[in-house]
Amino acid sequence: MGQPIRIATWNINSLRLRLGLLRELVAALDPDVICLQETKVPDELFPTGAPAEMGYPHAVWRGMKGYNGVAILSRRPVAVLDAAPDWCGRGDCRHLAVALDAPGGPIELHDFYVPAGGDIPDREANPKYGHKLDFIAEARAWFAARAALSRAVLVGDLNIAPLESDVWNHKQLLGVVSHTPAETAGLLAWQDTGFVDAVRHFVPEPERLYTWWSYRNRDWRASNRGRRLDHVWVSRDLTGALRRQIVLKDARDWTQGSDHVPVAVELDL
Repeated sequence: MGQPIRIATWNINSLRLRLGLLRELVAALDPDVICLQETKVPDELFPTGAPAEMGYPHAVWRGMKGYNGVAILSRRPVAVLDAAPDWCGRGDCRHLAVALDAPGGPIELHDFYVPAGGDIPDREANPKYGHKLDFIAEARAWFAARAALSRAVLVGDLNIAPLESDVWNHKQLLGVVSHTPAETAGLLAWQDTGFVDAVRHFVPEPERLYTWWSYRNRDWRASNRGRRLDHVWVSRDLTGALRRQIVLKDARDWTQGSDHVPVAVELDL
């Protein structure tokens, strides 16, 4: 038996607004690493002392005022990796990569926040949708161009529900941004550059699985009109190390909670 490492990912939808909820996440999941998206805080205003107070002395972040932003909080040492490009040349703080100290050697850990893409699934009518497709294509090409991927984990709010069972109604959502054919094909092509869908490894189709429920749906649990937008992928060599997955659905009911819930995967390294 190896040593278990639990990695959690969560679109927190404003770190400063929901900083207290991080303690709820730690109590519920006890992760070794927490990857956050949509922190919405510029680097100079990041609450630098908070991670260590919660038991995560190693923290790195990349943020900007008002939107986007990613952060990685870890109990284990991390070193920032800067080999990836500035996606689409926008400097918009959507990706952070680190080498995570782990048994057997470092893990290459990527934390992504993919653009949401606006409301209209048309590149010409909606530049945000075009940006999203370009971002996915650029990420796919970058990972595809690398040598054989190993000891790598990719997590984040990828803002796409790629499978039919990742949405509450496949036919109805085919024309809705996050489940359009262009997006799902792009995301699956990116995944196919060397990754395995770690959550679906444990919860295969056709079982439905969601990580996001709209704020507009007040009785979200009863209607359950969700989408699986938050993902954990592992490089193929780590498939045998996968031990469990957790989608913390109850977090959707936390006071002033995010519309996303935390997702965690445990590996036995």
